[in-house]
Amino acid sequence: MSGNVSNIQRQVMWNRLISVVEEQALTLIRTAFSTSVREAGDLSAGVFDEQGRMLAQAVTGTPGHVNAMAEAVGHFMRDLGVETFAPGDVYITNDPWKGTGHLHDLTVVSPVFRGGRLIGFFACTAHVVDIGGRGFGPDGREVYEEGLFIPIMRFADRGEVNRDLVNIVRNNVREADQVVGDIYALAACNEIGERRLQQMMDEFGLDNLNDLGEFILENSRIATLAKIAALPRGSFSNEMRVDGYEDQVLMKVKLTIEADRILADYAGTSGVSSYGINVPMIYTKAYTCYGLKCSVAPEIPNNAASLAPFEVVAPEGCILNAQRPSPVAVRHVLGHFVPDVVLGALHQFLPDRIPAEGAGTTWNIQISATPKNPQDAAARSAQILMFNSGGGGARPSVDGLNATAFPSGIHTMPVEATEQVGPIVVWRKELRPDSGGHGKFRGGLGQVMEIEAADGYAIAFNAMFDRILNPARGRVGGAAGEAGSVQLSDGTRLKGKGSRVEVPDGLRIMLALPGGGGYGDPAGRAGEQVASDVHNGYVAPETARSVYGFRG
Repeated sequence: MSGNVSNIQRQVMWNRLISVVEEQALTLIRTAFSTSVREAGDLSAGVFDEQGRMLAQAVTGTPGHVNAMAEAVGHFMRDLGVETFAPGDVYITNDPWKGTGHLHDLTVVSPVFRGGRLIGFFACTAHVVDIGGRGFGPDGREVYEEGLFIPIMRFADRGEVNRDLVNIVRNNVREADQVVGDIYALAACNEIGERRLQQMMDEFGLDNLNDLGEFILENSRIATLAKIAALPRGSFSNEMRVDGYEDQVLMKVKLTIEADRILADYAGTSGVSSYGINVPMIYTKAYTCYGLKCSVAPEIPNNAASLAPFEVVAPEGCILNAQRPSPVAVRHVLGHFVPDVVLGALHQFLPDRIPAEGAGTTWNIQISATPKNPQDAAARSAQILMFNSGGGGARPSVDGLNATAFPSGIHTMPVEATEQVGPIVVWRKELRPDSGGHGKFRGGLGQVMEIEAADGYAIAFNAMFDRILNPARGRVGGAAGEAGSVQLSDGTRLKGKGSRVEVPDGLRIMLALPGGGGYGDPAGRAGEQVASDVHNGYVAPETARSVYGFRG
């Protein structure tokens, strides 16, 4: 590339690079087998420079995957040795401490060569429907129980697929075709990313990404530091109590704002659990940075430089810095609360910018369906994973979003797609009236769901839900959202987390997802907004009268 390239040309190439990773992500969605990827978008995709620094990420994907992947590529480089990399290589891991926090996420990295020289990497992550072991649930006591652990290794060596690895995976998971298919989809999406990148570099006459990468990272660094420099100096703390498993969990953070960084320190947070709700540090960092960046520098593209000023520490052995071999299968349950913990501290010096607490963690449910008659040749066992969302917290000037997955950002999974991959019937999936916290601005509504086995099948599930004991808190006088609940259709109430629940024949799983907290004094809510809530069924008429004084 000539030395007189203008910044305008570099900006055009930067935008083009983002379109490359978007196509990379869409390739994964189009080719994935698991509904968690192709329907919910539980994935990440990105391009990295030769030093392993993330230059651009696809908008499609979840912060837990994206920001953890940003750190993961460095682990691949150190563990395998860059000097051993060759064209046609594809690397893989699901190491929770070097990937994205639990065994169900596969991270795949592919080196990019141009003119025989390593110039960068493509990386991607996806949640697979099964990884063996106990299955997706919180009951493991060590990571060894939670499934197949794939250390950082080669999936393909100079274009030759590691058939032994494929065979090991195929014989250790319940949904072999889906999981193996997703591994190939991950490799394919990186390959498409490389093809588009090579085409872009041909078009712009680039031999490497060094100049463009420095432009991206330097501008992102300067812009992010400017945002931090404009904040008040000082330290601000917050804490949140959540349901946990055997005991409730206290999550504490102290934010220290300096001229060129924000430090988040989780000292005082509860110790590790005996069960699989623990969170590796890589995932805690990912969601801490997300919460900070959303509030401080949301318009600046997400890359290595814009993430670098946000520093995160937590004592080893606390539940947000669990050490190997702690069980971590459902690390998302606590991990998804991290942004709201951070936002609670940010609210103290950005009082007109921060929303109330939301439902936080998604209400994922993994259902095992088995034929009642094992001799029926047409019937087969299946694993069905559903991602469901409660209500978002109300914001300082607008109501919270209904049934929306903040902070994970996953999509709502259509009932039709879920029923197609497994023998279940979703009889009911609708918004839950009166679940949003009251306030000048109302919290988002949760959902109500009823799920039953299809004829000829029995179902069981692992409970991994939260905000049953500790609902989302309101802010500035707003009320808390409604807590969630889990029960069977005969009225049997179930714990939010626990051992595999066998659903008796003829009964349904009844889920009531939590709502988000309200913002501001309910007395300040406009009458036309209350009338609209009543008309839409969001708020019951009697609630409107008793809480808002509505006389319509």
